[in-house]
Amino acid sequence: MKYIVTLGDQRAAIDVAPDGVTIDGNQISASLSDLEGTPVRLVTIGDTVHRVILRRRVSRGHYVLWLDGFSYDVEALDERTRAIRDLSAAAAGPIGPQPLIAPMPGLVVRVEVQAGDEVCPGQGLVVMEAMKMENELRSTGAGRVKRVLVAPGEAVEKGSVLIEME
Repeated sequence: MKYIVTLGDQRAAIDVAPDGVTIDGNQISASLSDLEGTPVRLVTIGDTVHRVILRRRVSRGHYVLWLDGFSYDVEALDERTRAIRDLSAAAAGPIGPQPLIAPMPGLVVRVEVQAGDEVCPGQGLVVMEAMKMENELRSTGAGRVKRVLVAPGEAVEKGSVLIEME
């Protein structure tokens, strides 16, 4: 079975077969044994023995690995699942501060920020009036205001970009 293991920003392809283990194309001598009555496993790589405890995390393929007394967050996925996640991440587009977009047509009543302001998640940015009700539009994440594209009294359509973030 082939796995793609990610530790921090490093990735390795690990192929586990009955005749041994291959890491990134290099055959190594490795074995695994349980320390009876404990969650500890002994991993032997070459002539070196490591004490390992593995705990599953919230999402599939995520683990906390205690290796020789140090803790590591590790992701281990079969190569098919890894490929699907990589394709999904590529299709999702860039991640970063999102622009504030009008969720409905309406009239801008107040703009609470200006270019250059630092904002935090949930901070009010623009107040719009729609159907005789005022709605405060808030930041979805932290960032800095790049440009304010609307002014009080301006009518906007649904989907209009009100504020660009960076």
